[in-house]
Amino acid sequence: MELRIQSVNFDATEQLNAFIEKKVSKLERYSDNIVQTEVILKVVKPETANNKEASIKLNLKQGEAFACKTADTFEEAIDLCVAAIEKQIVKSKEKNEK
Repeated sequence: MELRIQSVNFDATEQLNAFIEKKVSKLERYSDNIVQTEVILKVVKPETANNKEASIKLNLKQGEAFACKTADTFEEAIDLCVAAIEKQIVKSKEKNEK
């Protein structure tokens, strides 16, 4: 699986990149059809609480899965995105099995 992390208008720390890689790699348990993963991190203006936005786009062999969440921290937003994508993968697997 190819992973691209893009941080818009700021530089992501190594720690944040490692966290993202760890979380996204867990998605491979749900599907071995993941071709590429793209993670985009943004700080939403104005500077208020819940201003960290993370979006994850998975390119799968049979389509794609996408989630975009906003939270207090990037880690929290990534957790929410991963949970949403897990549901999408499981749902599409169940649909394909029918």
